[in-house]
Amino acid sequence: MSEKEDLRIVYMGTPEFAVEPLRCLIDGGYNVVGVITMPDKPAGRGHKIQYSPVKQFAVENGLPLLQPEKLKDEVFVEALRDWKADLQIVVAFRMLPEVVWNMPRLGTFNLHASLLPQYRGAAPINWAVINGDTETGITTFFLTHDIDTGEVIQQVRVPIAETDNVEVVHDKLMVLGGRLVIETVEAIISGTVSPISQERMAVVGELRPAPKIFKETCCIDWKQSVKQVYDFIRGLSPYPTAWTELITPAGDVIVVKIFDSEKIDERHDLVPGTILTDGKTFLKVAALDGFLAVKSLQFPGKKRLKTDELLRGFKLTEAYSMKVR
Repeated sequence: MSEKEDLRIVYMGTPEFAVEPLRCLIDGGYNVVGVITMPDKPAGRGHKIQYSPVKQFAVENGLPLLQPEKLKDEVFVEALRDWKADLQIVVAFRMLPEVVWNMPRLGTFNLHASLLPQYRGAAPINWAVINGDTETGITTFFLTHDIDTGEVIQQVRVPIAETDNVEVVHDKLMVLGGRLVIETVEAIISGTVSPISQERMAVVGELRPAPKIFKETCCIDWKQSVKQVYDFIRGLSPYPTAWTELITPAGDVIVVKIFDSEKIDERHDLVPGTILTDGKTFLKVAALDGFLAVKSLQFPGKKRLKTDELLRGFKLTEAYSMKVR
């Protein structure tokens, strides 16, 4: 039996981002003895039980699976201990208690979608794009008591193009993340790991957090600069999606999701949120120092449409405006 076949790995993760590293481990012939993911939850209008992407992959590949409600539950901890893991790998999961992360003889490492110590938290990809960064990356690090603060094992840097939205960056990092997990496991097996304390790592500028994003977080502030609004929209597209409130001439409110926009650096004296449109082909919204040309959007209960498609079925005039908070 080879070293990688002899090494017993337990894998923890939930969303699509966590599937690629698990697939790489299985395809690479590594001995994944068990998978841990979130409990099933009802989703959609019919409240049908929906498997997480990681569970779906585990089931399809016949991998042993645990879905604990509480990570300190004694029954779960004993079941985890029975797997006799030498190493645990965590990708987009939950904060682990010490009894879990400290269990394997080789420790537990996490794949995080940022260049730690930047963007510690639940939504690092979104915040890097929202803040207009031109570079991000992925990091593997050993888990410790405080979230996203352990010693760094390896990092890979990735450029962010000005037109990239969060989906594009997510997919880039997801593919690279699979490779980096394999490289990290190989380094641990070969004993060549030299982890570095995050406090010793060079950081340009101030540290930025990456807190969980809620619906209220996604509301567009039209009083910001054109670039800030543009980055905000692409940093939330296609999910969870930036939104704004369209005020009708009668004073009614329509919540509008905006997926794509273009910057128009054109000085004006208009109130932020003012709409310019020909009612047929274009829709521009005034920001602080220019306009955002809205390219695709969605009304409540409707599908996502390009602006000209929506304008063909909805009579939008310049008597409408976007609400400014």
